[in-house]
This record gives sequence, C-alpha cells and structure tokens, in this order.
Amino acid sequence: MSGPNTDYDPVEVTPLKAEHVEEMREAALAAIAAAADLDALKQVRLDHAGDRSPLALANREIGALPPQARKEAGQRVGQARGAVNQALAARQRVLEAEHEQRMLAEEAVDVTLPTTRHRRGGRHPITLQSELIADLFVAMGWEVAEGPVVEAEWLNFDALNLGPDHPARTMQDTFWTEPADHHVVLRTQTSPVQARTMLTRKPPIYVVCPGRVFRTDEYDATHSPMFHQVEGLVVDEGITMAHLKGTLDHFASQLFGDGITTRFRPSYFPFTEPSAEVDVRCFVCRGGEGQAACRTCRGEGWIEWGGCGVVNPRVLVACGVDPAVYSGFAFGMGIDRSFMFRHDLEDLRALFEGDVRFSSAFGTEI
Repeated sequence: MSGPNTDYDPVEVTPLKAEHVEEMREAALAAIAAAADLDALKQVRLDHAGDRSPLALANREIGALPPQARKEAGQRVGQARGAVNQALAARQRVLEAEHEQRMLAEEAVDVTLPTTRHRRGGRHPITLQSELIADLFVAMGWEVAEGPVVEAEWLNFDALNLGPDHPARTMQDTFWTEPADHHVVLRTQTSPVQARTMLTRKPPIYVVCPGRVFRTDEYDATHSPMFHQVEGLVVDEGITMAHLKGTLDHFASQLFGDGITTRFRPSYFPFTEPSAEVDVRCFVCRGGEGQAACRTCRGEGWIEWGGCGVVNPRVLVACGVDPAVYSGFAFGMGIDRSFMFRHDLEDLRALFEGDVRFSSAFGTEI
C-alpha cells in the first residue's frame, strides 16, 4: 500500500503565487482609488470583486491544490479579497458624500427668483357670500329659487302691486329693453322670482332668492347700476310678523355673529302690508359703550340692512293664492352691502373692477 503523496510544488498554480496575488490586490486598489464617481466605482466592483474578477478566479484554483497547501493559499487570497472589499466600501462612502454635496449645490432652488407659474384664481367674493346666505336658509329647510334677469313688466311691477303710475317704472329707475311695447325690463329686484314661485307652486312656500338686479343708479363708492340682492318669501297658514322677526334675527346672528339681533322701523312698500325697515345691531360695537367712536354704525348702534313686511293680500291674489287661507312674509337686502358690512369695505366698486388681488383676498372664505 502506498502512502500519501508529499512530493509537490505548491507554487506551480500561477494565480496563487504570492507575487501574483499581490499584483491583483494592488491593481484592484488602484482602480478603486481612481474611480471618480459612483458609476465608475460600480464598474470597478464588477472588474475586481465580481464573480469573474482575477481574485475570484484565483480563489477557485485553491481546490486544485493538495490539502496541505490550501490553507496558506486560502489565507493569501482571502486577505487580498478582504482588502479590496474594505477599499470598495470606503470609496463608496466618500463618493456618496460627494454626490450629495454636488446635488445640494447643483440642484438648489433660489426661492427669491421671479416665477413664471400662473397664480391660481379665486371665486368671486359675492358668489361666496350668495352661497353662504343660501346655505343658511337651506339649513332651515328652505329652498333656493332662481329666475331670469330679463323679466316681464307684469312680473316685475304689476304682480307686486306697483301700479302703472309708480315712479319706479320710469326711466330714472328701470332699464327698459327695446322695443318698449314688448314691456320687458331688466329686473329691478329679485321679487319677480317670488311671483313666479307663487304662480307655479302651491303653499306652503319657503324660498330664498339671491341674484343680480339692475337699476339706473350712478356708479360710485356706494352705488352701482348692477348689484346683488337676496329676498325671502314664506307663504303658509298662520304666518305673522313674529315669524318674520325670528327668521331675520337668526339670519343676522348667522351672518354677522352670535348675539346680533334686528329691529323694525315702520315703513311702506307696495308689496307688503304692514311694512318695516330692518336694522341690524352693529356687530363691531354691538351698540354698547363707546359706540360714538364706531366707524361702522357712526355711533348709532344700528345699521340699516333692508326691508320686510307681511305679504300684501293683493300680491297673493295676483299670484293665485287665497289670502283668506294663507298669509306670508317677505324680506330683501343687498348682498353687496352685507359683504361691505362684514369686511369693512368702503368702496363698492372694488367688487366689480375685476382686480384678482381683491378677489384672491376673499376667495378662500367658506
């Protein structure tokens, strides 16, 4: 029986010679140090630490050695591969830090530079105010009614008990369309919507009517030939002025703040009887001490808001409602004026001149 073969030369496998392993290690370290960026380092990793790299191929040759020579060769190649991996990790950290610094420098944004981005528009403040008012009444179970701005003379005047000789029919107050014998006007109030509602529906009726109206007023800080009104109408059995007062008190408190109430002053309107002017308690000084210095109410403690009253029986008859069974109340006030109250706006023209800066200032209100 023959013994183990001890006659061998372990350096016969060329890739495992100490000088060759050292050369491969130095070549890898030099390539790692020369990598200028992460992409170059990635290629170096494939060339000198990948499965087909010289050190990886040399590691495969260890199995061809006799058992007695494998330990020394394995240590030599393992130390070389470990040094290469450590160098790769260190270079990776350096290059990543440089990359981050370069990104911060090259991709920095100067927020002081002018932008070409288009500004977002805002919904018009009067639109928002109208929707807010409508929502307040919808929450009470009312409905929103709308009608045309070009209206028949009968609906705008006759149905509302404004006789043929009423001064509101003249050219000083009303825009008439041509030809005149068609008897068509630009509505002077949203009351025709109330007449249309009574003509097409049976009581009980609870509607609020916001919209544009037109009158031949001068265009100045407090007047406009086109403005916005909101009117309310209730027709039901047993309706009294007490219901009207409670409704307007609730409306005022929701629009101007808790605790704001209204007061009535006797007045005259053809379409209501009895009629009253509505004042709202000043929501700035609340009619309290020091009110003489209040710019909003000018020391009076109350602000004129609109008109109201019990629906005139003649209006009910004209619209096909039996006044012996039903009664009702109506009120109306300017939406533009209410907006000026709420936001201390002094010039009405700001609402109509289309300045986007003005609209954007109020365009986020809900």
